[in-house]
Amino acid sequence: MVLYFTSSVVSPPYSIFMGNDKFENEELIRWGWPEDVWFHVDKESSAHVYLRLRPNETLDDIPSSVIDDCAQLVKANSIKGNKLNNLDVIYTLWSNLKKTADMEVGQVGFFDQKAVRTVRVERRVNDVVNRLNKTKVVKNNVDLRGEREGRDRNERNTQKEVQRDLKAKEKDEAKRKEEASKLRSYDNVMKSENMTTNETGYDSDDFM
Repeated sequence: MVLYFTSSVVSPPYSIFMGNDKFENEELIRWGWPEDVWFHVDKESSAHVYLRLRPNETLDDIPSSVIDDCAQLVKANSIKGNKLNNLDVIYTLWSNLKKTADMEVGQVGFFDQKAVRTVRVERRVNDVVNRLNKTKVVKNNVDLRGEREGRDRNERNTQKEVQRDLKAKEKDEAKRKEEASKLRSYDNVMKSENMTTNETGYDSDDFM
């Protein structure tokens, strides 16, 4: 079971989602997308909340209001964190999550600690949590692997199209240069100093 939310504080809205338990969190960790951003309460147990970025977006592109939505959702879904004020929520790209065989189910580390960011949550804002909960959609038996493989397949097809377009442009450019070179050669041949004549130098009166 995966829970989906919509952050509509900006337009177009962002998609936020999380697993219902640690086993689903494990699947989300395994089959995440490069466009996913992972959120969690720092040093406390909480839900693993994900934000899906738009193509080519980075952490720096996320609106602060959307980060606040994710942080509030994480806090609201932490048994201990939900009761605390002034707690930290950490977030990083899915690709920075590190999973080793000795880790417990749902537990993660990081490849680069410096790539982990922190946002301070002073208190729970019920208006934000209620707004997000109104958009909640529960989906059972989500094929996370299939979705990831579909995403990768579309990316490969897009890259192939880009390469085809690039090769076509290179071919057109090579043809243009070849035609330009031929024109320069023709112009050189047609210059007066390079031209010959069939005149003999005799006046026609000499034949009379």
